[in-house]
Amino acid sequence: MTEPKPQQAQPHETQPEVTRADILSPDAQALIAELNDELSAGYPEPGATHFRLAPAEVSAGSGAFFVARLAGEPVGCGAIRRLDDISGEVKRMYVRRGARGKGIARAVLVALESEARSLGLTSLLLETGIRSPEAIRLYESSGFEHIEPYGEYIGSPTSVCMRKQL
Repeated sequence: MTEPKPQQAQPHETQPEVTRADILSPDAQALIAELNDELSAGYPEPGATHFRLAPAEVSAGSGAFFVARLAGEPVGCGAIRRLDDISGEVKRMYVRRGARGKGIARAVLVALESEARSLGLTSLLLETGIRSPEAIRLYESSGFEHIEPYGEYIGSPTSVCMRKQL
């Protein structure tokens, strides 16, 4: 009787690779455009979307922009920008529809938190929308707590603001 051959592992989807990227790169711009389209469709009210993020805000020492790749393909992004000496803001979090539910957003958030710590920040703030329950659950499960709206989000009826102490 021969011994059964060990089964080879079937190829499986790789873990997301999250790396710093130029916000003006084609991959970043394509992801941001998709995010903007999705937000505009989901939040059609005037003033409900907050797309502002300048390249200088994610330059070295001020913040960072990251792209997540799965099997080499860009599937998500996120940014952090410094607000003051101790606080930063999570911006432009997005995962393409076909790649959702695979831990990509969480991997991007971990990279952003790591970058925030390297910038010497001790608090992260963010804004998401009332019609984004998956995002709210992600942030809550990652230790973010609900706060009153801040900055440009004050008075926005569709904004949900959160903070996490690092």
